[in-house]
Parts: sequence; C-alpha cells; structure tokens
Amino acid sequence: MNKFLVDTVDSKDKLIQYFRKGIKKDNELRIGVEHEKFLFNKSDLKRVDYNQIKKVFENLKNNGWEPEYEKDRIIGLKRENQKITTEPGFQYELSGAPFKNIHLVCSENSSHFNELKEIFSSTSITTSSIAYDPFNKLTDIPKSPKERYTIMTSEMPKGGKLSLDMMYKTAGIQINYDYISEEDFEKKFKIGNYLAPLTIALFANSPFNENKLSGFLSYRGKVWQETNRGGIMPITFENVNFEKYIDHAINYPILFLKKNGKYYSPNGQTFSDFLNGNLIFLKGEKPTLEDFENHLSTIFTEIRLKQVIEFRSLDTCNFGCICNGPSFFTGLIYGSLEETYEIIKNWKKEEVMEAYLNAPKQGLNTLLKNKKLIDWAKIFLNLSKKGLEKRNELNKSGKNETIYLKHIEEIISNKKTRAEMLIEQYNKTKKLDFLINHDENFSYSGF
Repeated sequence: MNKFLVDTVDSKDKLIQYFRKGIKKDNELRIGVEHEKFLFNKSDLKRVDYNQIKKVFENLKNNGWEPEYEKDRIIGLKRENQKITTEPGFQYELSGAPFKNIHLVCSENSSHFNELKEIFSSTSITTSSIAYDPFNKLTDIPKSPKERYTIMTSEMPKGGKLSLDMMYKTAGIQINYDYISEEDFEKKFKIGNYLAPLTIALFANSPFNENKLSGFLSYRGKVWQETNRGGIMPITFENVNFEKYIDHAINYPILFLKKNGKYYSPNGQTFSDFLNGNLIFLKGEKPTLEDFENHLSTIFTEIRLKQVIEFRSLDTCNFGCICNGPSFFTGLIYGSLEETYEIIKNWKKEEVMEAYLNAPKQGLNTLLKNKKLIDWAKIFLNLSKKGLEKRNELNKSGKNETIYLKHIEEIISNKKTRAEMLIEQYNKTKKLDFLINHDENFSYSGF
C-alpha cells in the first residue's frame, strides 16, 4: 500500500495535494487503456459465470499472472503494471500499463489477445467485441461475488433507471491521460466532456438489445446517460480546478465503504460527512486518501479525475479498431491541445448537452453548433493527425501513430459508423450470429 494513501485526511488541502501528486512533467506523459469485453458460452451464448472465469484465470497464471483474492475467491490477476479484473456481470477487463505511445498500447493489447485466443481455443468460451450485450436479458446474467457489486446492485437503480444495464450489460474502452498542471487538467477535462457527443457517435458499436435492433447506434451511450452518478458533470461548464472538482465529488453520497476488510452499505451520507467525522457507523473516524480514491471510482461520469484524467465515453470494439480511439485522443490531448481547446472553449452548455443526449441515437448526424458531428469529426481528425505527427513517436518500421487512425478515416469517408455496418449485416438475415468470433480471430469481417 502506498503510504501516502493511508494518511488520514484532516483537511481539504490533503485532497488537493492528492491531485497535485498526479501532476507530471512534459516528458513523463503516458497513455493507459482499459478494455472490456464480453465472454459467452459457445453453445448457447449465455454469459460466463464465476467458475468459468476462475478457469480462465487459472490458465493465465501459467503466463506469469498473479491472482488477487477477496476472501477465498479469486477476483482478478496482476502482472507488473497490468491488471485483469471482471465487472459485475463478469465482463472481462484488461487494465493496461501506462505507455509512452500508442505503438506500445497496441502491442500490449495484441499480446493479450493472443494469450486469450490460446485459452479460448481449448474451452467452451467465445467473445464478441460489442459494447452492449446483444443476446441476454438482464435477469439471466450471472452476478460477480464481489461484495461491492452486491451493494451497488441494490443501490444504483435508486438514482438511474438503466444503472443495472450499465453494470451488467455494457463494455467500454477507457483512456487515461496525465496532466502537467491544474490549468492543463482543466483544458483536458473540458475537451473530453465537450467532445463526449462526438466520442459516442464516432465509436458507436452497440445497436442491439435482446437479439433485435435497439433503435440506437450506441445503446451503451444511452444506458450510461440513464445511470446513477453518470452523465457530464455540471461543473464542466464552469471554471474548473482541483478544489472545485473536490467540492463536487465529496457531495456525492458514499456508495460503499471498505474499512479493515469489511464493507459497509451506504446510508445516504456523503463523503463530506465522512471528512467531518460525522459518519454514523464509524463513530467520528475520518477518511484516508485510499477512501477518497475509492469514492472517486464510484463516480460514473463521462470524464473522471483521479491522479489521471479518465476518458470513458467510447464503446468497446475489437482489436482491429481498439487503437484508433486512443490514437485519436492522444493526437488531440498530447499533440494539439491548445488548438483543440481553442475550438471548444466557448461552446455553450445547452449546445453540448443537447448533442450529448442525441448522439446515441442520431450518431454522426447529430447537430452541435449547427454543424453535424461528422463535420466536427473531420476537423478534429485533422487536428489529431497534426498532433500525432508533431509527437513523432515511431514504431520499429519508422511509422508514427497516425497509422492507427485508418478506421476513423474509413468511418468518416463512408459516412458510416461500426454500428451502422452491423445493422446492415443484421438486416440481411435478422440474425446476430456474425457478432460471435467463431474462428477466435477477435475481429469482425471487413473491419
């Protein structure tokens, strides 16, 4: 345990210091990608359960992965700076190491896909690189034994009607970026939030629900909008600094609390109550920074701050496209930050929020400031390219990170997202067999 994280928080300054400790130097900026996927039984396309995940974990231990336990149950694996965990419905997540460039991010994912391919070839498990479970009803999905998920399953629906869909039926890609100052954080935070409508539309990859069309291109995007503690933070449209983020975050009720190995269910009290020593069940005890970090992870907004800035609006996809989202935003965030911020800084809250709410259904036809998102996509793609060229991070073949933008270029050129391609394929047969990676190559044909 990091000694800093076990320090008791006796003032808000300690929380501000937590975020300041995340500040990096220019040459220390890294990219971390977290990638979720669904695992299904080959025979009936039901979701895998704990015993099957346990077998996958046991096989991965042979590759140097070390198990992590909650009580006597294996709940994840770690290997150096990488982690494997499962979400409430056993969605499988690789939390990658922080890397200097997208070449290394892609290499990591490719290596792990190969690890899984080997395991799946000898089991009854298959996968589908789609962002909302297209086959199963919510009531049929096995539940993770993690104690926090049991509490969340009870509490989350109280503040968002699709919260359980979020927990059990969605899979996304999260990109983590560093910040070099408080001002730098604000610009990146605003860009991530203001571009959330574009992100949802451009990476839409979840048009099905229970074996039929959902009416949305990104049903995952819709679900997250109807999730407790989700959406775009209202402070996005104000001047933002670490203190303002903290003031907003500590007023969320505590979702769960883990102290001395024991989980406590919430009673409606906020983290602010905890800071003031007023939690009824802890008799005046104050939080540690670890408690604060855990609290931050229970805020499910599109962009989230810890000691990195988390971009969370992307539908998951297959290996053929997994690198294009991170490369797109890396070009903007690390290569063309000032130019990108200059474009979005005066966008109005009403314009952004209207586009945000429309994007899951209307996709790239969504209007933002009287311009379709596909036209904004062209503008920001060019900025991303310039940013990646300026970074000039080369692979062994001497190519820079712009090589990973080809999927976005195809989407813009064809005026057709992945979701729309999937819908076209579905309309030919009214079946979803093509979503399953029967040949274990982890890719959709044509992508």
